[in-house]
Order: sequence, then structure tokens, then C-alpha cells
Amino acid sequence: MSSSVSRIFIARLIGLDVFDPLGDRLGRLRDVVVLMRHGRHGTPGRRPLVVGLVVEVLGKKRVFVPMTRVTSIDADQVICTGLVNLRRFEQRGAETLVVAELFDRTVVLRDGSGTATIEDMAMERRRNTGDWLVTQLFVRRSAASGGLMRRRNETLIVDWEDTGDPSAAGHQPATQWIVSHEEEQAADLADEIHDMSDKRKLEIAHELQDDRLADVLQELPEEDQVFILTSMAPERAAAVLEEMEPDDAADLLNELPDTEAEELLERMQPEDAEDVRRLLEYEEGTAGSLMTPVPIILPPEATVAEALAHIRQEELSPAVAAAVMVARPPLETPTGKYLGMVHTQKLLRFPPYEPIGNLIDRSLEPVADLATLQDVARELATYDLTIIPVVNDHDRVVGAITIDDVLDALLPEDWRTADDGTPIRKVGKRYE
Repeated sequence: MSSSVSRIFIARLIGLDVFDPLGDRLGRLRDVVVLMRHGRHGTPGRRPLVVGLVVEVLGKKRVFVPMTRVTSIDADQVICTGLVNLRRFEQRGAETLVVAELFDRTVVLRDGSGTATIEDMAMERRRNTGDWLVTQLFVRRSAASGGLMRRRNETLIVDWEDTGDPSAAGHQPATQWIVSHEEEQAADLADEIHDMSDKRKLEIAHELQDDRLADVLQELPEEDQVFILTSMAPERAAAVLEEMEPDDAADLLNELPDTEAEELLERMQPEDAEDVRRLLEYEEGTAGSLMTPVPIILPPEATVAEALAHIRQEELSPAVAAAVMVARPPLETPTGKYLGMVHTQKLLRFPPYEPIGNLIDRSLEPVADLATLQDVARELATYDLTIIPVVNDHDRVVGAITIDDVLDALLPEDWRTADDGTPIRKVGKRYE
């Protein structure tokens, strides 16, 4: 293996492109995997062995690349050789992720000068064996003692043996991890949380705000959703369910025993619980079970300006904001008689004072609440829609189905975690 430098600081590698020997881009480096080798009776452990890289490939999936397949590392790129297993990376018990688990931990400096926070780690390659080892830490002093010359917030590089074992200092603070990921989309955040240990998942969930956690839960596989929700205090779980889209909350509650689901519904705000209860009444796979019960619904007398004001609500998803349902009062679902729908694009072409009743697209039929998933998908595809109203047998609006609801239902249950490509080669041993 070649490298342009003998010592490499890991933080500088994160985000680098990873290429195969032919120059084709494999993905982007996201983390480094090490094996911790603990000492006995408080003595320093042996230097951690670097066993591989976590690379984000097409589809935001993270895969494992053993260090034995890395041929070159420099400041601009990483090059690997041979065939790479494209199965999703799953962290094993003895493995530690440097960025996700060791950065930002607090360690004790063995010279008695206080504690420090890890900001980076250096790894070096042994010439005789070819193994990569973590040898040094770049730290920021968080608490100092032993003289005025040692200042808080001072940065320094220390050898691995000159600090306490970072893995014994507890997890990287969850709050710090959340801050460093606050700009990520909920789906990307969920993808990272899915790969964490159960303990770490709960630490992150505990620190996330209710609305942010609700967004993330909606993007996680069902088993992760259930695990996280049932590990919370009932009051917090109910608060998170209130922040979720009603159809997603209903899907999640369907995975719980009836007694647990009912307890959470009782703890939710009555208006939020009512929306979810109505969805739970429908048989799985019907339009009623998939719909959102709170689309934009206005009377025909409402103006274009009023309709656009509703569409601009920040909490609305783009799919829900694609059209306004027009119905006679009452406007809460189930409404009065359904009259039709008005597309947002059409609203933009008329003056603000125009009544939306004059703009109704009467050529599109709503779907019945007992219609099958296949019927709904066929209607959306036939008329190139992102949303379609759902009515009951009295022609009253009970909700609307968006294209993302249909895709979630049509894709395989494990689509969030399934490989998006057949493994090139199955590798029996991870580090070969």
C-alpha cells in the first residue's frame, strides 16, 4: 500500500472520494472503523487497529471497505483495489466508529494536567506488517490543572498511550452528534441511526426534539420505529406521535399490541388522536388506511389569495401542497359534499380575488376510501397526479393520498435497508 504521508489525520479524510483502480468513483468516505484493544487494571490499551473504511455509495447506502483493499491514501482521494462487497455496513460488537463514537469524547491526560476533548485522531501504517494503527490524538484541553501555563481550550497533540482509553469515557455526547448533523435531511439522519447500536439509537432519540424525531422515525424501518417508540416514557412517545403525519402514526401504532396502542392514543391530544383513530378503522391496503386525513380543504367561495396562504404553510409537504380540495362546509373531514380540486399551478395563473370555485378541475374523479392500493396507484399514474382526494360513500372528503404514501406501500417492506445492487462478491471474512 502506498501513501503520500506517513501519518494521516482522520478528520481530513472524511468526505474524500473513494475510487477503484480503474478510476471509477466508488463513493465518499464517511467514517473509519477501528478495533479497540483495552489495557488491564487501568493501564493504557494497545493502539487501536484500523480495520476498514465506511464508504457512502449510490443511494446513500454505507458499505465496508477493508483496509487490506485500500492501496493509496492522500489529501485528495482514496484508492482501493479488488472487488468490494456492497452489502450494507453493520457494525459488529468489537468495532468502534471513529467519527461517530470517538470524536468529541472527553479523555483524561495521563500527565495529570487535566482532561481534554478529542477533535481528531492520527493513524499510521506499520512498515513490517502493513497494519494501520491509531497513534496520536489531536485534543482540546477542557479542564486543566498543575500550573498556570496550561490553559483551558489549548489544543495539543498527544500520543495514544498518554491518555485514558476513550472507549471507557462513555459515548460521544449525543447532543454534539446532533449538532454536527443538524443540516442533514431526516432520511439521511435515519440512515445513519439505523446503523447504530441499540444503545446509541436511544441516546440520539432522547436528545432529538419531538418534531425532528418524528420526521426521523417516519424514515426508519418498522422494527427501529417500534424499538425507539416503546423505549420511551409513554408521555414522550405520545408527544412524538402527535408530531408525525397521522397516516405514519397509524402505521406505527398498528405494529404495537392493542393495549399499548390504546394507551398512547389516550395520552395524545384529542384532535390528533381522532385523526389517527379514523385511519386505524380502515383495513390495511385500502385508500383509507393510506391517506392523510388533513389535506387543504376550502369552500368554493374562498379566493386564490386565501388558497395560496394555506399552501404556504411551512409544515405542509410538497405533495400535500400540490392541490386544494374544494367542498361544502363543514370543512373538517369528513366534509360536506365534495366539489372538486384545484391544482396549485392553476392558482398561480389567476388574480388573488378569483373564487377558487371557478377554477375547479371537474375532470378528475376522487377515489373511494375502500379502494385498493392498485386502484389508487393507477389513478395517480394515469393522470400524472401527486395527490388525489379520498371520499366516503356519501361523497364527503375524508382525506387525500399523496404519491409518497403510495410508493411507501408499493415498495418492499425492507426497501429502506435492502441493497440497491446485487453484491459484487460475497465476502466471508470482513477483514480479508
